Amino acid sequence: MSSKGRLLVVLALMLSLVTLSIFAVTWRLADDQPAGYPTTMADQFFANIVREMTNGKINIEVYHGGQLGAETQTVQQTMAGIIQINRVNAAPLASFVPELSVLSLPYIFSSSTQEWKVLYGPIGEKLLNSMKVAGLIGLTYYDSGQRSFFTRHTPILKPSDMKGLKVRVQKAPVFVKMVNAMGGSAVPMAYGEVFTALQTGVIDGAENNIPSYYTMSFYQVAPYYSFDGHSRVPEILFMNLKAWNSLTPEEQTIFKTAAMASSLYERKLWNAKVEKDMELLKKAGIHFYYPTKADIALFQKAVAPVYKQYSKYKDLINAIRSTK
Repeated sequence: MSSKGRLLVVLALMLSLVTLSIFAVTWRLADDQPAGYPTTMADQFFANIVREMTNGKINIEVYHGGQLGAETQTVQQTMAGIIQINRVNAAPLASFVPELSVLSLPYIFSSSTQEWKVLYGPIGEKLLNSMKVAGLIGLTYYDSGQRSFFTRHTPILKPSDMKGLKVRVQKAPVFVKMVNAMGGSAVPMAYGEVFTALQTGVIDGAENNIPSYYTMSFYQVAPYYSFDGHSRVPEILFMNLKAWNSLTPEEQTIFKTAAMASSLYERKLWNAKVEKDMELLKKAGIHFYYPTKADIALFQKAVAPVYKQYSKYKDLINAIRSTK
């Protein structure tokens, strides 16, 4: 190659490096679940697709295990633009976007099939866009399965079993109201504090899904798990609205496409993990309980007053419940 040719190659390389330094960006994605959990694996799946489809222009680094803070803290950081992308349960998000509280109402979803028909349809899309009032925008939903109660000493089979129990809930008003309506004493607490609180007796029980129950070792200190299935509140993958608006229309399409792909991927991982964790929990000798339909009806009756407190969203609630 001639000296002129070598010079052109060097100049082209320098130009490409300058272009990358100008246009390549690195954004942060927060998740409070540990590595290997369905949501964090889906986060990385999403990040990989975005990086590939933008030819490396947008690089997303996933920070799992609450490295960037507890859920409420990371929501605030995402609103401020310190964190660009986040994965948080819809319950604590409702403190910032009140309309999302309907997703946390007890027994609002009758089945997994109905839930995903709602979330992937016009209602779900409307709720994702409702986050704009907080300077955020929703991208998609991740599965969080059914949430049920687990306790240290005695199982919860009906509302009367809740009397006198201190039960940890997410920092979300609807969950506080639900537990109190059932007769228990709700204790809002950060996710990372639950194990120690159970271990030391600060709380008598908590509520969550099977993967969280196993992954966070809650079963070691609260071996009584009752499948009351009071909630199917989903996780939400969302981002800072200004960061979203900085994307070109083509890039926004890439983000939405990657988000939907990651949602389907997470749901597949979720189902596999539930099955695997159930087997491991059975081997560990965990006591599983299944309230009867009559007992579930008592729970539903107990939380009826909670719905009255969210009557301003009655049209949305009715739309969800009427989805078949």
